[in-house]
Amino acid sequence: MTAAFRPGTVREAAGGIVALGLATFVAITTELVPVGLLPLLSADLDVTESVAGLLVTAYAVMVAALAVPLTLGTARLPRKGLLLTTLVLYTVSNVLVAVAPTFAVVAAARALGGASHAVFFSVSIGYASRLVLPHLTGRALSLVTTGAAVGFVLGVPLTTTLGTAIGWRPAFGVLAGACALATVLIAFLLPPVPGGGAPPSDASSASRRSALAVATTTNALTYLGQYTVYTFVSLLLLGAGLQESALGPALLVLGALGLVGTAFAAARLDHRPRRTTVVTLVAVVAGMLAVGLAFPGTVGVLVAIGVWSAGFGAVAPVFQAAAIRAHGASPDLTGALVNASSNVGIGGGAALGALVLARSGLDVVPFLGAGIVAGALVVVLVARRTFPARPTAATAVAAVADVSTADAPVADAPVADAPVADAPVADAPVADAPGPEMPSDQEGPRA
Repeated sequence: MTAAFRPGTVREAAGGIVALGLATFVAITTELVPVGLLPLLSADLDVTESVAGLLVTAYAVMVAALAVPLTLGTARLPRKGLLLTTLVLYTVSNVLVAVAPTFAVVAAARALGGASHAVFFSVSIGYASRLVLPHLTGRALSLVTTGAAVGFVLGVPLTTTLGTAIGWRPAFGVLAGACALATVLIAFLLPPVPGGGAPPSDASSASRRSALAVATTTNALTYLGQYTVYTFVSLLLLGAGLQESALGPALLVLGALGLVGTAFAAARLDHRPRRTTVVTLVAVVAGMLAVGLAFPGTVGVLVAIGVWSAGFGAVAPVFQAAAIRAHGASPDLTGALVNASSNVGIGGGAALGALVLARSGLDVVPFLGAGIVAGALVVVLVARRTFPARPTAATAVAAVADVSTADAPVADAPVADAPVADAPVADAPVADAPGPEMPSDQEGPRA
């Protein structure tokens, strides 16, 4: 029998957070690696680049479609075992791509990776929130999300450089090795946590589910606006006068600025979630508008994309934390909804941006993206329950109720909802009023 898991401080959960961060890095790199290798893939497998591009599009569609049903279907399985399974499937998927004789085999292997991705992020978001005490949820999610940011900044450029130097198949082989390493680290460093945590049906259920719906819808809007523009960021840079040889280094530097936003979210999200969310979206909107206004000026476009990139680096932890704190579903189902809504925005944004590009031209695209993200900002300003000024007492109590299942006799097994879980939420005010300041990384009361 495994000893009962108890959530702790960020420092106490550091090993698990690092392991989850590395796993997130390889997951994001696996999703996006074909982007930099499309010319090599298409030439070697004798398909057009547009057909090869479907390897990314179909991957996102699978994640959006399968995240919720697969998470519900695996709800009774041990969380750590399920996470390890997804990483094994990532490894197998990349190995199969590396040795695939035809494009059809590559597509099937990517489909396997897409199904794994649908479960991985759904489980990892809930897992990160369970590792720490309730008032540290935002920091834990921000630190794990750093793995995704590094995947964008380093993972894709490194695999692209490797593929160009030694071939796309060895590049996928190296990525498979990184996935295997992440699997080993998860096995040894990540403590098992209990599943369950679904809030009971009571008078506050509708309100909590509504708050979760607002968080995930706003997340989808933000990703829709982001990928309406970001899908064509290379065209914007080239149109602003950047040479093709400078495109890779420019994207690397601009992408690295996203880590600034992630660090900002880690420092502020557990103290001022509403202000952090507003600042994040204002930076994204301002950056996109500035791109449109500065285009085709090289310096202006580079500076504007830098501001936009820094703002977007905080988006993932901001909306993950808001959704988890809404307590409208179990952490895993909440993660699935965030995962699905993000990928709906990614796929929809790419399609919308392509349509506008074809009909109205490249210079219109940044303004459209800014308008969509501005719509998300309006929702945040209006939805004070979903995006409170500070983590309120009600939020903390709900989170404690969710993680208190860790005291069950057997960790990492399905746990029935306790009858008192989340009960106090119905009567606690959640308006945008000042609440007690939460310590940044100190031991709080145990569940």
